Amino acid sequence: MIVLETNNLTKRFGGLIAVNNVSMTLYEGDIYGLIGPNGAGKTTFINAISGLNPPTEGTVKMFGKNTTGLTPEKMCRNGLSRTFQIPSPFPKMTAIESVMTATIFGNKAGRVKDPVEHSRQMLAFVEFPMEETVVAEQLNTVQLKRLDLARALASNPKVLFMDEMASGLSEGELKDIMGIIKKISKKGITILMIEHIMQLIMAVCNRLLCIQFGTKIAEGLTEEVANDPKVTKAYLG
Repeated sequence: MIVLETNNLTKRFGGLIAVNNVSMTLYEGDIYGLIGPNGAGKTTFINAISGLNPPTEGTVKMFGKNTTGLTPEKMCRNGLSRTFQIPSPFPKMTAIESVMTATIFGNKAGRVKDPVEHSRQMLAFVEFPMEETVVAEQLNTVQLKRLDLARALASNPKVLFMDEMASGLSEGELKDIMGIIKKISKKGITILMIEHIMQLIMAVCNRLLCIQFGTKIAEGLTEEVANDPKVTKAYLG
């Protein structure tokens, strides 16, 4: 089943073409890796899909419905949630309050009977390493990414975008995040993840899309794309 697809998605900023006619198909159950060198347009691509920065041209469909240009909150209500490469929490809120905000505003009224308990479960699910009463401004980058992930999951998404969750992690933390990604997938959530750490990509992703200079250069099964000469050249020059 196709859960999300783009057709010739393009994003321009003035004369700069940041994403150029990228078509992609995301199937139910995918752990789909979006790879490419720095500045390739990966985050711009998911921003265009998720409504943060709508596309200039092309279309986005979720579950067969045209969602092109919908606002982030409408995309969330349609079942798409995401994390950010650089988390931007409410600095004075506690961890539990941050997740509760997503629980309350990211779900339809009445869907979650106990927002506090639901938020607590999300923190536990992502193995948040601090007390739930910790204030966000006291957290380091790795801890903020766990909080961001708990927030993204709080809206009960069907599709989850993860933007460089593994950057800055130690070897042990990398193994932990692999386990969490697999747990998310087992919950029936389809995942698209931007990542540079190929160890993680090769361990969890079943399919890959590689873009360079905003243009798709390869898409397919993980092993095939990872060994594609065009992809190797994009990374190594």
